[in-house]
Amino acid sequence: MVLHLIKLAVGVDDLAHMKKLQAARRKQRRQGPRSPHWVYTRHMPRRTEELLAGGSLYWVVRGVIRCRQELVGFDEDFDKEEAHKYCRIKVKRTLIPTAPQACKAFQGWRYFDPQRAPPDLSRGDTGDMPAAMAAELKRLGLL
Repeated sequence: MVLHLIKLAVGVDDLAHMKKLQAARRKQRRQGPRSPHWVYTRHMPRRTEELLAGGSLYWVVRGVIRCRQELVGFDEDFDKEEAHKYCRIKVKRTLIPTAPQACKAFQGWRYFDPQRAPPDLSRGDTGDMPAAMAAELKRLGLL
């Protein structure tokens, strides 16, 4: 059974801003051009087998699920300076836009049921539309 994760993209304005931030973080970490993007979190998911069976990390940007990145792995490590464990969530670099779906705030990450996940957007859908307009049309039930 496939399972997803969902996480808030704190301080991110839109997908273009998220792409720019992720690229800057990879450059800062001196990651190679083919290495996956890392997302740090405190706790390691226990259901990794289900997550790696085709799961994705869905991103909530300003209260709306806007995109996802495919999961490729997990690493657990220890921060000697802070003296605590952390988890590195590895995802593919490609941001896949999804249909906008409202989401309440939460802390950390959560497991996300595939039946609740929004569909991917194809070119010509609301992916070409400003995020605020797409969210408003979705709220009005027109999308």
